[in-house]
Amino acid sequence: MTNRLPVYAISHGGGPWPWIKDLMPVDWDPLEQSLQAIPTEAGTAPKVVLVVSGHWEQHAFTVQTSPKPPMLYDYGGFPDFTYQIQYPAPGAPAIAERTQQLLADAGLPAAADPNRGFDHGVFAPLYVMYPDAEVPVFQLSMLRGYDPAAHLAAGRALAPLRDEGVLIVGSGLPSFHDLSKFGPASSRPSIEFDDWLTETMVEFTGAERSERLLDWAKAPSARVCHPREDHFIPLLVAVGAAEDEPGVRQYHEDGFMGGHTASSGYRIGEPIAAMA
Repeated sequence: MTNRLPVYAISHGGGPWPWIKDLMPVDWDPLEQSLQAIPTEAGTAPKVVLVVSGHWEQHAFTVQTSPKPPMLYDYGGFPDFTYQIQYPAPGAPAIAERTQQLLADAGLPAAADPNRGFDHGVFAPLYVMYPDAEVPVFQLSMLRGYDPAAHLAAGRALAPLRDEGVLIVGSGLPSFHDLSKFGPASSRPSIEFDDWLTETMVEFTGAERSERLLDWAKAPSARVCHPREDHFIPLLVAVGAAEDEPGVRQYHEDGFMGGHTASSGYRIGEPIAAMA
């Protein structure tokens, strides 16, 4: 019996989608249901949620240390009310500082930011997962340059937090993220890369899985799907935090955002609910 929490590499959707579902010609149900399943799989509410968002990168792995993080509306073209959304989850400065120390102890560049707000890669999926905003949340940035090995190493450094009630979430769009190609042009490349990614995440573990991910850019259609890998790299932190544990595809659809795009999300590690 263990209370070690699983980790997740999720698709976080587009902009403030949970608040505008009725205004968009998109079926958000598959994504919404996958996110709603996470609290059940994690058992008792985690003490803290740590999110690595595809919308924050710094010259060092940087932790958000505000006890009351503000909002960061890092999107454009949406209704006015979406720039007034609040997700008032408390921060977790003590765990953030421990996270910074774990990274530094692993020889990784680490820093803190007391002013950073929740971006939509955090507040949109977290609103679906924990709508009452009662669970403390803090962000960890990616490292500028997107070095895959450094992000796997960051995940390894943070693995002990899983035994301390911290739910680690890599938040991006791991199968496909090229806003200029959503629609028919994304169909073939997104399916090719999604197939490779799912095989990697589900059929491999440990060093074999990590080696495949280190060479992700050589996968079928990889650079078509991720001309800039900001929405893929959070997955590597999640994998590093549960490197030797099995993965499952926890979410999948072939028509993401009402189009032709394959999209998947993954859980690594066994759900707490399955161990109860």
